[in-house]
Amino acid sequence: MAETILAGTTVAAVMADLAALENPQIRAVNANHGDDHGVNLTQLRAVAKRLKTQPELARELWQTGDTAARLLAILICRPKAFDRDDLDRMLRAAGTPKVQDWLVNYVMKKNPHAEELRVAWFADPDAVVASAGWALTSERVATSPDGLDLAGLLDLIEAEMKDAPERLQWAMNHCLAQIGIEHAEYRVRALAIGERLQVLKDYPTPPGCTSPFAPAWITEMVSRRLPIENTPPT
Repeated sequence: MAETILAGTTVAAVMADLAALENPQIRAVNANHGDDHGVNLTQLRAVAKRLKTQPELARELWQTGDTAARLLAILICRPKAFDRDDLDRMLRAAGTPKVQDWLVNYVMKKNPHAEELRVAWFADPDAVVASAGWALTSERVATSPDGLDLAGLLDLIEAEMKDAPERLQWAMNHCLAQIGIEHAEYRVRALAIGERLQVLKDYPTPPGCTSPFAPAWITEMVSRRLPIENTPPT
């Protein structure tokens, strides 16, 4: 990678640098997850670190439609600069799971229109858009739950998660786990729903990682928060 990626760099120059980072093996692995780029994400973040925040360049990179360029755009944009319609269009055009995930987590959660969009997207007929609404809801469950109908969310999860499309199912499962982790008064019910639905129970989980199966996830995260009691003196 050339060390010439500086403020004022053109889109063409950045695209050339991204092309130089393309790795067929990484592309093959990403293809298994629905993504269509071959750039190592650590190297991509290094590019973003050198570029720093460049909102106009970010918009131009997004317009290329290239997945690696869009991921880089997300890293160098100014999240609060986008209006509601910008974000709605970007989400619907995101194209791949990684772009959607980064867009929600790195841009939308930091944008002043996040709550308005959460409500608008929550029941959208497009399952990918709805999954973003659920992701923003999970954020509120963990950070600012006042005003949320947690019992109602559990009702929806219990009724719809089992047969939801994959991306939406993941987002609903995350919300289920967050409710169980963060809200002790709903923990028993959250655990029971997870056990009954069995969603992601058999998902392959590498050693040392937490299973996405909600009962296992809830139990693990809650156990980490328990104070160490009766520790014998040394």
